[in-house]
Amino acid sequence: MPEARSRLIVAIDVPDRAAALAAIDRLSGHVGYFKLGLEIFVSEGPGLVREIVDRGEKVFLDLKLHDIPNTVAGAVRSACRLGVSMITLHAAGGRKMLEAAREAAQASPNPPLLLGVTALTSLAPGDVESMGVAGTLAAWVERLADISAGAGVPGLVTSAHELPRLYSRFGDTIRFVIPGIRPAGAQTQDQARTATPAEAIRAGAGFLVVGRPVMQAPDPVRAADTIVEEIARTFAGS
Repeated sequence: MPEARSRLIVAIDVPDRAAALAAIDRLSGHVGYFKLGLEIFVSEGPGLVREIVDRGEKVFLDLKLHDIPNTVAGAVRSACRLGVSMITLHAAGGRKMLEAAREAAQASPNPPLLLGVTALTSLAPGDVESMGVAGTLAAWVERLADISAGAGVPGLVTSAHELPRLYSRFGDTIRFVIPGIRPAGAQTQDQARTATPAEAIRAGAGFLVVGRPVMQAPDPVRAADTIVEEIARTFAGS
């Protein structure tokens, strides 16, 4: 079960420090990582990240960095000093930006896992067309994945829908982090491309990101434990 628990990332999408720490205190020991995104980071800044890391928790800093190479490299160096375990970068930032981020991370004594974000799981095929992207959503995701992997970024964030093709392409050379995870029967909310924990693990996921199905559950600890149990059963049966 510890191995299965290490695969679960819970998104702490709350507005302030008190709510974040309350959720982390409740879920500590039941999940592998806590994901801090834009809402809480803009509200509370790096001080909260340090506080959580100092408690011995693993932090996934999900800021989806996307800027010129020098700026992103500086942001990665700052994140490394905070002691985070994972950082996201938009693969659409291009190879030079991704390479600068990789070099900055590798210079750290304890490099975090860098993750190239392909297409957001809120995007549907029609959205991509309206954005002027040529070809299908799946083809765009593959192009972004190739750019990220070619720049030496060791992880990818993608939906479970694109994961089988990407896993067949890269195998275990890439660590796959899959958002949009919804246990069977859960509402999809604003996620367009979702999967159950078992579906994602069978397709090759290394980590699963779950937010509202845990955070908004009547019993968040039980919700997290149920997902961990499903992960463990899936690995045992594979």
